[in-house]
Amino acid sequence: MWLINSSIGRKVVMSVTGIALILFLTFHCCMNIVALFSGHAYNTICELLGANWYAVAATLALAALAVIHIVYAFILTAQNRRARGDNRYEVSTTVNAGKVEWASKNMLVLGLIIVLGLLLHLWNFWYNMMFAELFPCLHNDPAPADGFGKIVTTFGNPVYVVLYVIWLVALWFHLTHGFWSAMQTLGWNGKVWFKRWKTIGNIFVTLLVAGFIVVVLAFAFKCTPSLCKAAKCKAQTECMMQAPCDKAHGDCDKAHAGCDKAKADCCKEKADCPKAQAER
Repeated sequence: MWLINSSIGRKVVMSVTGIALILFLTFHCCMNIVALFSGHAYNTICELLGANWYAVAATLALAALAVIHIVYAFILTAQNRRARGDNRYEVSTTVNAGKVEWASKNMLVLGLIIVLGLLLHLWNFWYNMMFAELFPCLHNDPAPADGFGKIVTTFGNPVYVVLYVIWLVALWFHLTHGFWSAMQTLGWNGKVWFKRWKTIGNIFVTLLVAGFIVVVLAFAFKCTPSLCKAAKCKAQTECMMQAPCDKAHGDCDKAHAGCDKAKADCCKEKADCPKAQAER
């Protein structure tokens, strides 16, 4: 089969899987940006994409795409090194000096960094969310759907912040080269459109990675609207719980308008207040 046995076929597989993964990253970035503005909305998405059958099926398909992309990357790299032999460094530094991009010469190293970052990300989020829902007996997490809380906890750790930023920078180098390379492999490599695809790719990938980095740094420095809203809700909740019962219930609805938590969490149940019951 030419997709497996031929060099061009392998490059086509790399290109198609790479584009599919970029589309997923685009969705993932949009989802993360939601967390900047509303923890409740973000957790609603997490519940929608939890351990439901369609989410599990999509996760398996995504994992297959990633594995195929990584395996074919190693195969193509080994194939290129065998073809060029000891002259591969001479070709890239002498014959094509100034023409071969740094990212192109270091795709394998960038790929390894991306794989390590991916494993870290899966550990921090997928393992503590979808895996925890699928196998609760193997993972004792009381709130596996609280994705917002896991974002706050993860990016509240400076070590994770640095590791994620390094991972995302490596991803930017990898994607800026991979985007136009995929278009070239799929045949959109005319002189005019090749330059256009390269420009479009650089702009799109820069915006994509910038979106991820903004989310990481915004939570690291605690300057997101969603965190401000959560802090305001917590302050209102604590204030009302200390207030007299009848007053607390009178202010509960007002506070709940700016609070993502359930009304039962904002104040005691009205039925528990003798004074409130006497007023009915």
